[in-house]
Amino acid sequence: MWVLTSSTVNVGGMTLEPLALPHDDWADWLRDRGRAELRRAADHVAALKTAALGDDAVLQLWNDANTALANALSVSTVMAAVHPDPTVVRLGEELETEARRFGNDLLLDGEVFAQLASLRTDPLDDAARRVLAKALLDFRRAGVDRDEDTRGQLRDLNERLTTLGQAFARNIREGRRETSVPTRALQGMPEDFREAHPADDDGMVTITTEYPDTHPFLRSSRDAGARRQVAETYFNLAWPDNDAVLQDLLRARHEKATLLGYDGWPDYDAEVKMIGTGKAIAEFVDEIAEKAGEKGRAELEVLRARAAEAGEDIDLASWRYWFETVQRERYGVDSREVRQYFDHTKVRQGLLDVTARLFGVAYTPIEAASWHEEVSSYDVSLAGPDGIAERIGRIHLDLHPRTNKYNHAAQFDLVPGIRGRQLAEGVLVCNFPRGLMDHHEVVTLFHEFGHLLHHVLAGRHAWVRFSGVATEWDFVEAPSQMLEEWAWDADVLRTFATDADGQPIPAELVQRMRDADEYGLGLLARTQMFYAAVSYRFHQERPDDLTARMWELYDAYSLVQPLQGTHFHTGFGHLEGYSSGYYTYMWSKVIAKDMFSAFDPDDLFAEGVSRRYRDKVLVPGGSQDAADLVADFLDRPYDADAFTAWLTR
Repeated sequence: MWVLTSSTVNVGGMTLEPLALPHDDWADWLRDRGRAELRRAADHVAALKTAALGDDAVLQLWNDANTALANALSVSTVMAAVHPDPTVVRLGEELETEARRFGNDLLLDGEVFAQLASLRTDPLDDAARRVLAKALLDFRRAGVDRDEDTRGQLRDLNERLTTLGQAFARNIREGRRETSVPTRALQGMPEDFREAHPADDDGMVTITTEYPDTHPFLRSSRDAGARRQVAETYFNLAWPDNDAVLQDLLRARHEKATLLGYDGWPDYDAEVKMIGTGKAIAEFVDEIAEKAGEKGRAELEVLRARAAEAGEDIDLASWRYWFETVQRERYGVDSREVRQYFDHTKVRQGLLDVTARLFGVAYTPIEAASWHEEVSSYDVSLAGPDGIAERIGRIHLDLHPRTNKYNHAAQFDLVPGIRGRQLAEGVLVCNFPRGLMDHHEVVTLFHEFGHLLHHVLAGRHAWVRFSGVATEWDFVEAPSQMLEEWAWDADVLRTFATDADGQPIPAELVQRMRDADEYGLGLLARTQMFYAAVSYRFHQERPDDLTARMWELYDAYSLVQPLQGTHFHTGFGHLEGYSSGYYTYMWSKVIAKDMFSAFDPDDLFAEGVSRRYRDKVLVPGGSQDAADLVADFLDRPYDADAFTAWLTR
């Protein structure tokens, strides 16, 4: 990995600097920045309204207003998710509410719409025409052309949707729970896990609902009763609070969609995605469930037979343990053996080295102020056509769990990159252990880092509408899912996956890991389709009893049965951000598998294809439709052949 000595870049005679984060007084800094950006956005809107009809400056003023709005929204959302000070978190939520209110009201402003609609398209270049078309569509989808009474109802609904979405996420984030289990329940757990979970004076051990606690425990503890206790706690996260919040959220989304003339929220949401309609979501979910059914049922029977030998059945409390057992016995893969090669520090550096080589970027570690001492920050640079390195952004890695932090894994925008104006900055928020990692956590890290790279590499557009991960929402997971492939390649892994003695992971072990991973494809695909069905059906049907409908969907899609008395849906955070679109993950997987087919499996670092992928798929951001980006990279439209072969083999 090459490293820069310069920390600034000169663009058009102007030096761009990253966002200056404070060392202290975070509340004052956040309040000042958020309010200043919102005032700036308001000033640009005011100037836009007073411009002459048809003035070319209107579109640039629109871009300026949306850049300032994005700046306010990004920083407030990040701080609400990660800052350890509850005061700053609440302030972030308040500023996010203000920013979303501003954005929603803007799209209901008839004067602004009239100004944009007055622009002639023939003098505009292709990029400007695309920006204008997208903006006018946004206005119509917001209801700008409705009567005043309807617009008032939409304003109220938008406000309510923001409040409900924040409450749903907050209840999950702050709903951390614990289960006390006897020391004997740690039998089967890795040594470092046991050391990190000492018994109290009563001989009991605390297992939290954080990922690094719950998931390894459910996978490795030999104590079936303790696994059930931990699973029951985990699958009741945010119960009962979020049940009522979710009911209100579903109703408010439906009301908004029908006010705008749509059949329901899925149709409204899907209109601007690749899939197009809500009906197509249902068809896609059922198609994948059907394709995976035979394979998944056969895999489940293997688990059931093995569990029956110990007097157990397969359900949400047991399937991970028996899945791990079968993988170990059938393929010789034991996660306790595998994880010795994945020390977090080595994995993080390895990820940087791999992506630097793959995409021709450099990461310069920097000492910068941040919201927590465990955050690591890097400047990201890219060699230009003249060979001179140019800093294109900054990334922040916040990778370990702590109280009240966002408790999933996601990439957050901190600053949208705008060519010649501001550097792209993104934050990777995860909850990985500080020591040894399971391989599936390594895969997740590669996945989320794919989003981060997409954000930075696509951060040099003049139009904020195209900046970063700005494609159709059901494509955004494709680049990140494709990057997972590098976490499964033996040659790639051996560059950083070494044990305590420095010995790299054996290629033969990686092959066994791959074989074991293929064993559960059908079972896991059906699980994903259960999630997608909950996401779609809850929004389409808005059932009075969410728990009862969830159980019906378990029966229809998931091959693993739920636990009595649990309420998965209240802790299913994607229902807030992805709404009816959880199908996105599998839809994107179809495209990811097709794009990966362009790479040479014997040389995943081949520069020609990796640079072409970078420049044709990642760098364009939202400047083209996703299908066109993929076709440009593959020299043909994408298809599902590679995905189907992978799923059904």
